[in-house]
Amino acid sequence: MTARPGMHTLTEGRGLLFGGDYNPEQWPEEVWAEDARLMRAAGVNLVTVGVFSWARLEPEPGVYDFGWLDRVLDLMADNEIAVDLATPTASPPPWLGHRWPETLPVDEAGHRLWYGSRNQFCPSSSVYRQRALEIVTALADRYAGHPAPALWHVGNEYGQVCHCDESAAAFRTWLRDRYGDLGTLNDAWGTTFWSQHYGDWAEILPPRRAPYIINPGQRLDWWRFCSDALLDHFRAERDVLRERTPGTPVTTNFMGLFKPIDGWAWAAEEDVVSNDWYPEPGSPLAPALTALTHDVMRGLAGGRPWLLMEQATNGVNWRPHNLPKPPGQFRLESLQALARGADGLCYFQWRASRFGAERFHAAMVPHAGAETRLHAEVRAHGQELRGLGSVAGAPVPAKVAMVFDWASWWALEERGRPSDRLNATEQLLDYYVPLWERGVSVDVVPPSADLSAYALVVVPNLFLVGDRDAAALTAYVRGGGVLVVGPFSGVVDPRAHVRTGRFPAPLREVLGASGEEWLPAPLDRPVRCRWSGGDGFDAHTWTELLAAEGAEVVAEFTEGDLAGRPAVTRHRSGEGVAWYVGTMPAPAALSELTGRALADAGVEGALPGLPPGVEAVRRGDVLFLLNHGTATVRVPLPHEADDLLTGSLATDHVTLTPRAVAALRPHPGRPHPGRPHPGAS
Repeated sequence: MTARPGMHTLTEGRGLLFGGDYNPEQWPEEVWAEDARLMRAAGVNLVTVGVFSWARLEPEPGVYDFGWLDRVLDLMADNEIAVDLATPTASPPPWLGHRWPETLPVDEAGHRLWYGSRNQFCPSSSVYRQRALEIVTALADRYAGHPAPALWHVGNEYGQVCHCDESAAAFRTWLRDRYGDLGTLNDAWGTTFWSQHYGDWAEILPPRRAPYIINPGQRLDWWRFCSDALLDHFRAERDVLRERTPGTPVTTNFMGLFKPIDGWAWAAEEDVVSNDWYPEPGSPLAPALTALTHDVMRGLAGGRPWLLMEQATNGVNWRPHNLPKPPGQFRLESLQALARGADGLCYFQWRASRFGAERFHAAMVPHAGAETRLHAEVRAHGQELRGLGSVAGAPVPAKVAMVFDWASWWALEERGRPSDRLNATEQLLDYYVPLWERGVSVDVVPPSADLSAYALVVVPNLFLVGDRDAAALTAYVRGGGVLVVGPFSGVVDPRAHVRTGRFPAPLREVLGASGEEWLPAPLDRPVRCRWSGGDGFDAHTWTELLAAEGAEVVAEFTEGDLAGRPAVTRHRSGEGVAWYVGTMPAPAALSELTGRALADAGVEGALPGLPPGVEAVRRGDVLFLLNHGTATVRVPLPHEADDLLTGSLATDHVTLTPRAVAALRPHPGRPHPGRPHPGAS
């Protein structure tokens, strides 16, 4: 079987990719030549073209105008700038909704959403599918063999949901394929509750607006269906492109940990994993959340390089209050993505729009033009990336894995649970932060992943777990692994039915502990706990009534009805160790717990003694140090290293000013004691 093209196809002969969304249709043609000149000066080698150009390419049904796009692609090819050519199907032209209003999406209350914005399509609409595939086919036929397109960009930021009658019919078809017969569906959805038994397939609807809580089994299947319906459309466009341009890789852009689409299912269908990510300036959690998001993308890519498709050079326009980025911030964020496995660093967008909804979104060329501080930073960053080309393709080795599952996320956050304060992605970040602070690299993996290569596996929350995945976690521990499981895990099966008996039922034996009650805690005061034989600590929000069944009680509750009962347990099972955390420890306590689990696993960070705010991550043989803090810091080094960004030699330490980055490769020559490092700012 011939291997599919991927990121290596794009970086071969180009090195690291640098560029952004390019919307020449918004500008007079005399601006295009200037754009090309500025792109070359900035080191741009990849631009995304055509994302929102359907109305320009097909001004009326079946009438195409490709002339302008011909000239754009020719211009890019003449300037040796590769094109990520988009299928424009994320934003249908007004004529589609006007002539075929059934293509427009309907919300859960039955209201039709109209054109005048973007994303106004029903994923299950047969008319939308037909018209979309026609424009995709026309694009592929016209530009197959053109030297500019190096990547296909299908749609944009998928996540549309529709509750119309055509979606209802598609949902019923999906359910027939999943369950086969109504009896099996009724059993899976538990329809004896609240008199919800279905006697005819035609009775089944999407979870539309209802008087009270909707059946959680129905809701879980609706999440699954909506992700699959969008994925089916993505595949349809992708297959047209692959048939006509088999050597060109295909992608679509994710949006981080985005709830509506199952990232594991989608990534398996792409040639290149790409992501749009916009950290919130001023948020103290932004550096760690960004690192986590990048690790998720690398996980979706199976450990291979991925593409940061969109980021911002400065403030965005869609938050209520859009803080700007200080000088050096976008460079820091870009290099953070590179350190965590990205081989392409692109932006939205090349030139700031004069009109439309994103007039005030930052760009690589701002409204004030090219002779600006911001564009000078863009040019400098593009040029410095040329010196980092040797990093392309290098892996980010990790001995720690974190398990995350979209179906469990969907099931956990349905209405009608003990507390809505236990959030899947917040739990993931809480457990990630103390690893990030220590410079411990993490692979994010699905529950079905092979865990044998990892010394430590962290499961912040796995509310929904199947028997096979639970057995794999148990086998991992017995084979010598260290497992940490967070609260409210192992609660339901894949149908969202609660597993009866003491919890977490499928993991009870390996954990050596179990519980009988979930007990959300008052929110106006901390939950007091104490390490066994040690200091007290605070937890919050959540507690569980637990009993040790062979496990060591590592921490206990000290107040109220749970005083003296286990809060954290540790159990040796086979050759490994399994921890269970029956509360939500405060950051300092969770950091202490993480340190103990790392010691069990024999895992150390990329660099000991990191100052607060400094991120350390190894990619290949390069150690990246990134200062997210506000103070200049001195970071000790174990050996001499060459800084690929400054061209200088670091001896026993590196000095990082705020927002500075060092990219350190071990120095091949003899040591030079006393030779100073001039800094990495």
